[in-house]
Amino acid sequence: MRDIIYRARIDMEKKFYAGIDIGGTSIKCGIVDSDGNILVKGSVPTGAADCAVIAGNIAELVSRLERQAGVKAEGAGIGAPGIIDSKNGVIVYSPNIVWKDVPICAEVGKRLGVPVKIANDANAAALGEKMAGSGKNYDDVLFLTIGTGIGGGIIIDGKLFEGFRSAGAEIGHQVIRQGGEKCSCGRDGCFEAYASATALIRQTKRAMQNDRDSVLWKICPDLDSVNGKTVFDGVKAGDKTAMSVLDAYTGYLAEGIANLVNILRPEAVLIGGGVSAAGEALLNPVREKLGKIVFGGMEYAPVKTELATLGNDAGLIGSAFLVMD
Repeated sequence: MRDIIYRARIDMEKKFYAGIDIGGTSIKCGIVDSDGNILVKGSVPTGAADCAVIAGNIAELVSRLERQAGVKAEGAGIGAPGIIDSKNGVIVYSPNIVWKDVPICAEVGKRLGVPVKIANDANAAALGEKMAGSGKNYDDVLFLTIGTGIGGGIIIDGKLFEGFRSAGAEIGHQVIRQGGEKCSCGRDGCFEAYASATALIRQTKRAMQNDRDSVLWKICPDLDSVNGKTVFDGVKAGDKTAMSVLDAYTGYLAEGIANLVNILRPEAVLIGGGVSAAGEALLNPVREKLGKIVFGGMEYAPVKTELATLGNDAGLIGSAFLVMD
C-alpha cells in the first residue's frame, strides 16, 4: 500500500501518536492526532517473523510517516492478533506470525524512544470506534467485526475491557448451539461458526445445493463464486431460498448478540467487517429479532444496533488511543 497523506490543516497545538496494526502479511501505521484524525498512513510487508527485524521495520515506518506529516509522535500503540499481555507489552501467542512470548513493546520502544502500548487488534478496533467512530456518543459499547471469524471488543464506562491478563472478550467463542458446527477454536456450536461471513457463505452454498431452481444460481453459476454478498443479492431479487438463509443467519447473529447484551447491557452494539456492507438489509432483521429475545425487552434499557463507521482505520485509530493516556 502506498503512503496516503491527508491534506487537512494540521493543528500543531494537538499531540500526535502512531497507531500500528500488525497483520500476517502487512504492518500498517497511521499518524493520528488527539481527536482521532489520521494525518498520514502507510504500510510495509510483515516479512520475517524475527521480532527485532519487525520492530526495526515498524520504527522505520513510523519515522517515515512522521517526516511526511511534519510532526513527532508522543507515543505508539500496537494492535496485534492473538493473545496479548497488554500490561507488560508482550504478544503471548499470535498464530498469524507464529510468535510466542515476544516483548514487542520494549523492542519498538527502544527504537522510537517513546512509550509503546499494545492490545489485541479487535480490542484496538473497538476502542477506535468508541473514541472516533459510531460509538463516540456512548459509554458502554459492544463492537463486533464480522469477517472470516467474529472478533470484537467491549467498552465499559468508556474504557476497554480486556479481562484477566488481557485474555477475555473473545466474543466469537460463546456456544449458541451445543453440539453444533465445528469451530476453528476446537469447540462445537460457537457463535463464530454460525454468524461469521465464513458461516454465511457455507449456509448459502448448502441452500443452493438443496434448491437447484434458486435465483442464487443465476447470481453465482458455481459454488466457488459465492461470497458474503450473494445471499443479499438473492433477497433483492425476491428469491425465497435466499430469504430463508438470511432469516436463519440473522437469527444466529441476534442470538449471539442477545447473550452478550444480557450480560453487559451496552448502550450500543456496533457491527463492522465485510458483512456489515449490507447495511440495513442486515441490521433491520437483527434489530427486530434482538428486541424479541433480550431479557426484559428494550423499553427500560434500549440498546442501539448500528454500523461501525471507521472500516479498516478503526484498528489504527484505536491503537493510537491506547497510548494517549
